[in-house]
Amino acid sequence: MFLGFHPHRHGFHHWFASEHHGHRHHRFAGSGRWEQWKDKQRTPRGDIKYILLAVIAERSRHGYELIKELESRFGSCWKPSPGSVYPNLQLLEEGGYLIGEHVDGKKVYSITDSGRELLAERGNPLDSMEQRSKPQEWMDLGNAVADLGAAVMQVARSGNSEKMSRVKEMINRTKREIYGILAEEE
Repeated sequence: MFLGFHPHRHGFHHWFASEHHGHRHHRFAGSGRWEQWKDKQRTPRGDIKYILLAVIAERSRHGYELIKELESRFGSCWKPSPGSVYPNLQLLEEGGYLIGEHVDGKKVYSITDSGRELLAERGNPLDSMEQRSKPQEWMDLGNAVADLGAAVMQVARSGNSEKMSRVKEMINRTKREIYGILAEEE
């Protein structure tokens, strides 16, 4: 259900693959393909440190710049949060894999020889991330779903029972049509 979803505050990926109160929301559950794609979009646990090292190996950067660079590369399908970036930068610095220097009021990180060795042992994580990045069709579908959610919310807020009933019937019809598309031979 789209109640509580605001398309400008929640990204497509966040809405469909987020975790709230310890329960993972599975929209399109049962479609198989969605679940396979969604699982590929998640960054494997612990990989962020290698991704950060790889981007910093290209050139020195500060934390916010790293977040924006990754968002730009992966079409907003993976936007690391400051809560995952900054602690990992600190751990990498404490481990001797990065050096942080204050430049113009920002902490700019550079990779060390130990960091390059670690990255060489692990392989370039950006290659696998680029393979998982979301095609434009997925982004367009997500935007369409967000727009639909906003329209449904407007009807729900109207309090008009007749309109809500009509919209519910329309959504159920559309859902059946989508399942029909999924059932088609390829």
